[in-house]
Amino acid sequence: MERSQLCIPVTVLEWRHQKQHLEKRVLIRFPLPYRVGEDFRPGNGDEKIRCEAGTYAWIQENCPEIPIPRLYGFGMSSGETFTHVENFSILFRWIQYFRRRMLSFLGRTTPSKYVRHQIQNNLTRELNVGYLLIEYIEAREGTMLSSTWELKHNNPKLRANFFRDLGRIFLSLSRKPLQRIGSFAIDNNGFIHLQNRPLSLGIQELENERIPVDMPWNFTYSTVDSYVVDTLAYHDSRLYHQPNAINDTGDFIYQTSSLTTMRAIFSSFFRRDFRRGPFVLTLTDLHQSNIFVDENWHITSLIDLEWACSLPIEMLHPPYWLTGMAVDRIEPCEYNKSRLEFMDILTVEEKRDDRKGDSPFDFKLSEIINSAWDNGTFWYSLALSSPTGLFAIFDKEIQPRFTKTCPDYDSFHEIMPWYWTQQVLPIAKQKVEDKRSYDNKLKAEFNID
Repeated sequence: MERSQLCIPVTVLEWRHQKQHLEKRVLIRFPLPYRVGEDFRPGNGDEKIRCEAGTYAWIQENCPEIPIPRLYGFGMSSGETFTHVENFSILFRWIQYFRRRMLSFLGRTTPSKYVRHQIQNNLTRELNVGYLLIEYIEAREGTMLSSTWELKHNNPKLRANFFRDLGRIFLSLSRKPLQRIGSFAIDNNGFIHLQNRPLSLGIQELENERIPVDMPWNFTYSTVDSYVVDTLAYHDSRLYHQPNAINDTGDFIYQTSSLTTMRAIFSSFFRRDFRRGPFVLTLTDLHQSNIFVDENWHITSLIDLEWACSLPIEMLHPPYWLTGMAVDRIEPCEYNKSRLEFMDILTVEEKRDDRKGDSPFDFKLSEIINSAWDNGTFWYSLALSSPTGLFAIFDKEIQPRFTKTCPDYDSFHEIMPWYWTQQVLPIAKQKVEDKRSYDNKLKAEFNID
């Protein structure tokens, strides 16, 4: 079981493949309604499924060199079922093939290879929950990187293999620029659209805590600044609505100072010439347990694409966990050693890339990533993506870039909270009362005086 879904391995005794009947395992995954905010915002479970299926389908068609499990099909809580065309009869497959060819010839958008159909007594309708049916990654096909990272991450050969494969994945995704910030989703007719809000783990965790996120499902962004402003807005919403958002008045002042300043300074971290793109598909949940590798640490599969979304290219960066530290505890000097090692390999791969002439922008990806590190965009992006880590990152890595030469730094917390909202004083009093009430309820729950 994962944070937001239940995974059940299923063994198929008669799996038809190339006229052979084999035994094969697949994985069926159900979003857990009580972990994705389904009661607070009905439809979140289906949104999660449509977006992950859309990401699988988009990568399969546009970046087939990226190793991901096969998605055999998926279903919605309403009972609608989508199946990969290869699992239908030969006649149906030919009909779909000619349909796609004809649409392509006419210059029309072609559908994905997932076709909607209905099944009587559908399991999803009975359970009122959707599902994804994907390929099971057997041990012979790779193991989670997390199972060997701590023991072997100091091996330079293994690290080089991993960094090389990861760099190629980054380059593959960057060669397919996107026009908007958002998430892919498959509609009822099987077409892939970049039409969903940029669905992240942070958004659904907040909605699961009944915290409003003013970001409609069908909303996307055409500029970096509009996306940043709306993302900071749901950080504000967490502070407004989470009953234990603060510890005391001092903590309220600390958090509102940080959020106010984050709104004021974001233009310092993002280049104006990239304001309207390019945007690239970014795997925002690329942690060690979602990466399968062989014994030489070559990447064999990337799993759990549920939180992948199109983001500003300046937000694409190496994984934050390269030094084994939490997002708000990264030591910059130590992290930069690993980052530079990755960047050296990425630069070499970029030069070798025989498709580098297809680059849609003037600057190389390695230059953009290095510039984002030098300019602090790396830290701003991390803070933006983490409702719980934002304040520590702001305090340690963002604020010092502006205050190191400030002669009157002590007045910062006396001034900035007043600019968070025009009603800062009554809200501060309410948040202190919310915390007191929350603590009393918690004590009552555990029978503590």
